Amino acid sequence: MQIVMFLVPLMLVLVALGVVLFSWAVKNGQYDDLEGPAHRILYDDDKDMIPDEARQDKAKPDETEPESQAKQSDSDKTA
Repeated sequence: MQIVMFLVPLMLVLVALGVVLFSWAVKNGQYDDLEGPAHRILYDDDKDMIPDEARQDKAKPDETEPESQAKQSDSDKTA
């Protein structure tokens, strides 16, 4: 019975400490955004390291022809 008289106050102190630590974490923004950092690692942030000629996201204007010009050049070749 004496151990119960020791463990109950100890348990109450530990629970109070847990509540205080949890409230501190919430106030300091530890639980603001749980998914953002997990998705942020997937973003490609090294575009400045990719050479211009190897980029896939933008095409150079002199390398691409509009479809109307491409059709005209194909018809000119066959005629």
